[in-house]
Amino acid sequence: QSLPAAGHLAPPHADPPVPQLLPRPPRGFTGRDRELAALGRAVTATDAPVCLITGAAGVGKTAFALHWAHQHGAAFPDGRLFADLRGFSDTPAPDAGTVLREFLLALGVAPQRVPETTAARGALFRTLTDGRRLLVVLDNARSSEQVRPLLPGGDHCVTLVTSRDRLGGLIASDAARPLPLAHLPAADAEALLASVLGEDRIAAEPEAAARLAGLCDGLPLALRVTAARLAQRPQWTLGAMAHELADEHGRLALLDVEDTGVSAALHLTVQQLPEPAARMFRAIGLHTGSDLDRFAASALAGTTPAQAGADLDRLAAAHLLTESVPGRWTPHDLVRLYARHLAPQADPEGLRRLLDHYLFTGLAADAAAEPGSQPCYALPADARRPAATREFDDRSAALAWYAAERPALEGAVAAAAALGLHDRAWRLALVQWPLMLWRITDGWTPLLEAGLASAEHEGDLDAQSRTRALLGWILHEEGRDAEALVHLESAPELAARAGDAISEAIACVNLAAALDATGDSLRAGELMTRAVALADSTCHPATQVLALQHLAQYCLRTGAHEAALAHTLRATELVSPHAVVGRAQLRILRGEALAGLGRTAEAADEFRQAAAASEAAGFTQGSERATRLLSLLAAKR
Repeated sequence: QSLPAAGHLAPPHADPPVPQLLPRPPRGFTGRDRELAALGRAVTATDAPVCLITGAAGVGKTAFALHWAHQHGAAFPDGRLFADLRGFSDTPAPDAGTVLREFLLALGVAPQRVPETTAARGALFRTLTDGRRLLVVLDNARSSEQVRPLLPGGDHCVTLVTSRDRLGGLIASDAARPLPLAHLPAADAEALLASVLGEDRIAAEPEAAARLAGLCDGLPLALRVTAARLAQRPQWTLGAMAHELADEHGRLALLDVEDTGVSAALHLTVQQLPEPAARMFRAIGLHTGSDLDRFAASALAGTTPAQAGADLDRLAAAHLLTESVPGRWTPHDLVRLYARHLAPQADPEGLRRLLDHYLFTGLAADAAAEPGSQPCYALPADARRPAATREFDDRSAALAWYAAERPALEGAVAAAAALGLHDRAWRLALVQWPLMLWRITDGWTPLLEAGLASAEHEGDLDAQSRTRALLGWILHEEGRDAEALVHLESAPELAARAGDAISEAIACVNLAAALDATGDSLRAGELMTRAVALADSTCHPATQVLALQHLAQYCLRTGAHEAALAHTLRATELVSPHAVVGRAQLRILRGEALAGLGRTAEAADEFRQAAAASEAAGFTQGSERATRLLSLLAAKR
């Protein structure tokens, strides 16, 4: 870069002007005490600091920067400069040369002495600011490249940059100190409403005010639009406005006033995205849950998980998503609604790809959570394999995936049924069965009822049997045995008609357990014995183990300890070596049988090994049961 001519370097006045280019201070600014203090510390921590204020559209970055700048005007006796870089705007952004010209004029450079080139203007700007105590506010920046030419010189200037983007390059190469702004907490959100509507109106309806703050997602722009609507309609109650905003279909429209509002702000953000990231954002509007990983995102957008991860990171950088936990991204509620608004522009096959992604990944999770178990369904003939399927190292990883994806899987069942894809809907309801057994009383009944409706719509007898058997078991565990038996009584017959001996054996086991609990011990024993015979006919080890395990439990309850021990020993020979939880359960049963036979030392050893294995596997229920039985055994000695 060439230096400006010598004549450009000398200020035209002995006493240069003190520019005051800041817009007026924001009215009704509330909260942000912690962030204001953090900005104060950042400004004093280093020489010539660059502070980067980032956050989502409408979160109040400009208001925050201006509020701080006006509060601390005395710290900058040589002036305060301001430029709107219009990085996220429907009007063209000014180039660096134009902004620098305005800065130089404000600093007292005569128009005819402003250099022609951007490089020369930048050099003159840095020269004039060297040694001055000056504040520079660069608002609404799109990129690090847009900011760098505008940074002042010397060690005494402070620069505040606001952006919807994280501007990682500015942090890496220019030592910018990041200060992210989150949505407002509830108390600050309600205070913002009060600053417009008055304390009395908020105090008259505190619950409605809190609900409004929540429906606006703590976003200052949404809160101000809502307050403006209420201020124009004094006859409206806060409760009435909350009722209107509660309708997700109309919420975004209510949060726009003229050309200002949430939709307009988000439109400008999305408009600046690279096309792959914009396509991903539209695809996220099809998602059936509240958060997602890169595998689900890749299915929605029809790309690879690696590309999906890059697109999700780009959306997070633009504050359209938050990486809530490592590897999972979440949009705020209003962003999610806007993505849904754009979803009709997304690839119409995206939702179907997502459903198939969950079908394939669910089977992989089942195999990791319950090694050796029969897949709970065969894939539909037209199911499309994803670009990549998530792999699970162990049971814990699989159960963690189920738990994280549960809302999305439940939404997928409803979405599949709505599209008429009932062959997907019942499978997606069943695929969570390992988590259901792990957290048996977590309210699974509505999901399984929806799955059953789709299985009946398909006329698939085996699907009906499997769904009824699991639904009946859940109802039995909830203590709703009368309802449970309605489903369990028909499940074995449906499986027999479908010619599926494995499903029939499982259905017999579940029906027997419910009958035993309701006092029909004789029929329960007959069904348990039948279940073992059916399982043996399949030569499927996991089903044989299940039937033998339940028959052993039945024998223990009826005092047949020798038979119970024999069944557990046979089941142990069949169980998969990777089925850590299953092996621990069999040890507990074997310990109970041995204790019943008076072989207390052997029983104690089984309980100790079961407790250790359960603890290592995270099987809390098993470790607690084994420890309790060990204590009871010790007390009897």
